[in-house]
Formats: sequence, C-alpha cells, structure tokens
Amino acid sequence: MALKRMDNVGIVVEDLDEAIAFFLELGLELEGRATVEGEWAGRVTGLADQRVEIAMMRTPDGHSRIELSRLLAPAVVEDHRNAPVNALGYLRVMFAVDDIDDTLERLCMRGARLVGEVVRYQNSYRLCYLRGPEGILIGLAQELN
Repeated sequence: MALKRMDNVGIVVEDLDEAIAFFLELGLELEGRATVEGEWAGRVTGLADQRVEIAMMRTPDGHSRIELSRLLAPAVVEDHRNAPVNALGYLRVMFAVDDIDDTLERLCMRGARLVGEVVRYQNSYRLCYLRGPEGILIGLAQELN
C-alpha cells in the first residue's frame, strides 16, 4: 500500500475571518466553510463534545490545502503561535510565489511582519519567513530563472 498524497495542514486560529482574508491575499482559494461537531468528530480527535468552525483553503493548483480551525468548544489549552523558529514541533508552511516582493508588500498591508530578511540562496531561490495573522509562521520562496 502506497501513500497517495498529503491532504492538508491544519492551523488553529482565534479569528477565522482574519485568517481567511490573509490566505486569500496570499492567493489561496476558499474551498468551503462549515461547523464540525458531533460524537464522530470527538472520536477522531479525542476531544469529546468538540465544536469547531473550519475553513478549507486550496492552493491555485488544487493539490494542497490548509484547514483553518476555530475551536468553539472545548476551550483552547495551549498557545504555540509565537514560538521561535528553533522550537520543537510545527515550524512553518512554505509557499512558492512568482514575486516575493509584491507578495510581501500585500501581506504586510494585512499585518504580516518579516521575521528576518529576504535572502538569496545560491542562484536558485529568494526566501523569507514572515509572521501572518496570530503569529502563524509562513515561508515564501521565489524560484530564480
């Protein structure tokens, strides 16, 4: 049996509308929005009586997704949003972009902030990390031709 694909990356947020707007600005498309609850959902996650509002964001090529979730119940118990780049666990999601400068300018107008600086990796890429809504760490990569 072989792995078929990576289906999505999940990110928990407090302000779902702000996170959706940020990822729309980045270029993802809103695939759908719903509330997930019920006994079956609790059996999957181990959180009994959970109620979660989700938004599924799809990349323009249709191959990758981010599931944004806002927990309505139970309450959030930990906050990892501002963990430094050298912390254990989830680091970042990296997106390939056509124009890193234009993308940065648009995202910074939505409150994003550059973590370090835009750097050139050999003659292959321009790269940077930025913090989006609620401190979500995002990577941008522009391939150089």
